[in-house]
Order: sequence, then C-alpha cells, then structure tokens
Amino acid sequence: MRRVALVLAAGLAALLAGAAGLALWARQDLARPRAYPAPVEIVVERGETARAVLERLAARGVIGSPRLARLYLGQVLGGAPIHAGEYRFEPPTSTLQVLDRLVRGAVATHAVTVVEGLTLDETVAALAAAGFGDRARLRAEFAHPARVADLDPAATDLEGYLFPDTYRFPRGISEDAIADALVANFRARYEREVRPLVARGDERPVRELVILASLVEKEARLESERPLVAGVYANRLRRGIGLYADPTLIYGLKLEGRWDGDLRRRDLASDSPWNTYRTLGLPPGPICSPGSASLAAAARPADVPYLYFVSRNDGSHVFAETLAEHNRNVDLWQRRYFRARRPDGAPPAR
Repeated sequence: MRRVALVLAAGLAALLAGAAGLALWARQDLARPRAYPAPVEIVVERGETARAVLERLAARGVIGSPRLARLYLGQVLGGAPIHAGEYRFEPPTSTLQVLDRLVRGAVATHAVTVVEGLTLDETVAALAAAGFGDRARLRAEFAHPARVADLDPAATDLEGYLFPDTYRFPRGISEDAIADALVANFRARYEREVRPLVARGDERPVRELVILASLVEKEARLESERPLVAGVYANRLRRGIGLYADPTLIYGLKLEGRWDGDLRRRDLASDSPWNTYRTLGLPPGPICSPGSASLAAAARPADVPYLYFVSRNDGSHVFAETLAEHNRNVDLWQRRYFRARRPDGAPPAR
C-alpha cells in the first residue's frame, strides 16, 4: 500500500507540475508581444461572436492561439463582451493587450478639424463631408440650444458654441455625441482661457462676448489685430455708433440663401436685423464659431482710441480715430487699390 501511495503521489506531483507548466506557458504566450508586418485594421460588427473576431485576428498574426484567447476571455475575464467598432492594432502587441482593448471598446479614432470662423451650417457640412454624422441629423442636433441654456438663455441654436478645434472621433459616432463634444470643449476652453481675462466689474453676459468674438473672428486675420478690432467695436458700442460690419450682413444673406459672394448697395440699405449699418448695437446672435484668440480679444479689447478700420487687402488693417482719416484710408486702400487693378481703371461695381 505504501508503494502504491508513493506512485500515486509521484503521479499527482507530475500532473500538477505539468499543469503548472502548461499554465505558465499559456500566460507567457498570452503576454508575448507579436510582431506583424504592418498595422492591422478590423471592424467588429454588432452581434459578431468573440470566436469569429479572435479567429480573424489570429489569421492576420495579431494574436496567437484564438482558442487560448477565448479561454482567457471566458475564464479569467468572466466572459466579458467584446465591443463593436473599428480597431487598429500596431505591432508589437500581445494577446492580453488586444483582449483588453476589445473588452474596453478602445476603438480607433480619426482626426477632424473644425476651423475658426465657420457658421453652424458650414460646420455641419465640414463634419458630414469628413464622414462624421449625417448632415440632417447634425443640423437637428445643432439646432437645440438646451446644451448652452445655462450660459446663454437667449440662444436659439448652438451658433457660436461649436468650438473650433481638432477632434478625434470614432467612425459611427452619433450626432448628439459630436454636438456634446464641441459644446463641452467650448465650455472648458472658455472657463480656462477666457473667463479669467474678463475685467472685474465687466462681467458681460457670455452671449454678448461670444457675439463680439464672432465679429472679431470674421474681421481679423492677424492675431495681433484681434484686440484692436475688438477695441474698435467696443468703442462704437459704448458711443452708440453703428458697427457697420459687413460680416453681419453677409451672415443674414446666408440665412436667407441669398449670399452670392458680393455685397451690393441695396444690401446696405436693407432692414434686416443683421444689417449693422442700420441697426445699432450687436447683431441678434453670433455669426460664426470664434476661436480662442477672438474670444480672448472680446473679453479684453485693446484700450485704443480708434473708431474705424479698413482692410489693406493683405490680411492687415489700418485703423483711424476720425471719419476724415478713415475716409482717406478707404480712398487709398479700397478705391485706388482696386482701381489700379482693373483693366479699365474704373472702381469695382457693387
């Protein structure tokens, strides 16, 4: 009996040693980084089984044994589900790393840039053209002002609050998630970069600041001039002088579907609420999405005496304190400038 017991004990010890060795091998295999020739992109479809996904990954060299991976997924990770979506794996990766990403749903993301100065509709078009969202559904989401109601109770949509920046979104992201991301970015950047610039005692409503910033965004191309342009508008508002801002007129024409790239005299005489040649004060709302520099300029306009500015046609402007000085600048930089460039020497028609 004693000999039999010894044999059984030896056999059990060998079995346990073998099991331990097998477990060690399995763990090492799962943890071993695998080098494959190039990044591998796959799309996990909704309802696709873990077995099918793991076999596809094994066939492309991203993981080792799909059976071992499935065993680890079921026994160690408790049968955690694999999330649908687009994945990109770059060598070297281990099976454990791959499983971790699949279980967390760490899908691939793609960059899309919303540039400064786009209107709400232009932002919709840019995102849809880049493959992020359906145009009609994006427009519907951007039409809901509830996302900014606490910041701007008068907002009728998200114009001005779709912060221009480079975003990384997964393919298939929902339109409401895109709207949430753009507005959340506005909130974060406003609190971090803009609110600290507002002078004590000058806590204007966010809406007014964003409207002013949107005008600055459309008028100033040089960052150094943004505070100057904001200063001119602030001076005119303070003195009750019309803003005379072409971009507000253009925005109104875009809303009406009548903008063809040229402002005419009849447009300057229109009774549109966006016509700041005839209507005093700020326009009814933001006219585009301002970036950080324009928001900062609106929060702290330059303390300058200027009431006028006109383009030099190279991205810069010349500023003036008096109407007489401004008229001379207009003659030099608009009438003479364009007359010299027309074959017949005539001023541009409007």
